[in-house]
Amino acid sequence: MEHPITQSAGAAKSLSSQPAKEAPHTGDEVSKDTRRRVITASFIGNFVEWFDYAVYGYLAGIISTVFFPEADRQTALLATFGVFAISFFVRPLGGFFWGHIGDRLGRRKALSLSIVIMSVATFCIALIPGYGTIGLLAPVLLLLVRVVQGFSASGEYAGASAFLVEYAPAHRRGLYAAVVPASTAAGLLLGSLLAALLTSVLSESQLHDWGWRLPFLLAAPMGLIGRYIRTKLEDTPAFRALAQEDHGTKKPARDMFRNNRRQLIIATGAVLLNAVGFYVILSYMPTYLSEELGFGAGESFLATTIALASYIGFIFLTGIASDKFGRKRMLITASVLFMLLTVPAFMLLNTGNFLVIVLVQILLGGMLTLNDGTLPSFLAELFPTKTRYSGFAVSFNLSNALFGGTAPFMATLLIGLTHNNLAPGWYLVAASLVSLIAVLFAVETSKKPLQQH
Repeated sequence: MEHPITQSAGAAKSLSSQPAKEAPHTGDEVSKDTRRRVITASFIGNFVEWFDYAVYGYLAGIISTVFFPEADRQTALLATFGVFAISFFVRPLGGFFWGHIGDRLGRRKALSLSIVIMSVATFCIALIPGYGTIGLLAPVLLLLVRVVQGFSASGEYAGASAFLVEYAPAHRRGLYAAVVPASTAAGLLLGSLLAALLTSVLSESQLHDWGWRLPFLLAAPMGLIGRYIRTKLEDTPAFRALAQEDHGTKKPARDMFRNNRRQLIIATGAVLLNAVGFYVILSYMPTYLSEELGFGAGESFLATTIALASYIGFIFLTGIASDKFGRKRMLITASVLFMLLTVPAFMLLNTGNFLVIVLVQILLGGMLTLNDGTLPSFLAELFPTKTRYSGFAVSFNLSNALFGGTAPFMATLLIGLTHNNLAPGWYLVAASLVSLIAVLFAVETSKKPLQQH
């Protein structure tokens, strides 16, 4: 049986000499019902992924005592976040793998397979015995499962973004792609709510014995639902058109490095603010409030939950704004605001006033949406269809592996080294500067048709 990329090769000869242009079958011709199913399918995978990250981050204090009980509190936290960070180091490798599958065999096939592996790995976290039962094998198994989870999850964000952009109407690609960061925030929000619920209704001994495991058990049914929805969809119009014209690639990574090196460098730098900002503001913050500033777990989760709810609302407004004003302008604005306001915002967190802390988190989350609501469409539009999945996945996961997954670890380490609670804020400022420089070298992509070849 012929590979889908090589089918209709004879019919494509007459088209191969034509200049590259947007696919003859675009998202503008897709029915509303299909678009709804595409949005649902794209939403659920990222939701499951970041739900897991949220629970792990929000319950890090408890998880650290279960798997690293013999270490002092800060060392145990560093070890817990270290496991979190190490699992990200396989993500660039996963980016190449899932990018290859997505660009050669189709976006749908990659997304359908990755969600199963990711959900099973997340579910397995709940089954690992603690250090008190199996000793050093407990943190080793935790690390192994998180590495598998990180590998499988590395294609989700890129694949869902490419899927939505290629299905979206040309003038609404920013809005459709904003579904991806909205789904990540929704996963974090549910994780925050469950963590707050568990810490309020269970005793400390119950949380340590079995309560922390409950959220991870939800991954399996959610993953199965996501896979079922994805298998019922066709691949994107842009990918199918590319396959029919025989313009696909058998070696996406090779073509990406040969033809899209400049885009790859720009994309990797542009992702840095998202990588650091997302995990510091939306994942690490409850730990920062409770461990560094002395707030109760309930107050910390409540503040983050309010910020996440506002983030989801802001993210769609940003997607609309990026369609109207352009991706580049939105990304530059986000970087500049973070460079100017992050450190003052962290100073206000140190006031100890709960209302001020909530308002500061809403402000930081709103600033982050200017970047996060724009980035998925920007990265997807930056690369041509035949290497879009690979270019997005490699750049996004490389930046997240080096700076995103390590952000909670670095924040904790910097505070320990400097004895300054503002250290995470300065770390965010540095990330913003790098992203600003990268975006300044980019071209505006919002008004252009998607590149094919």
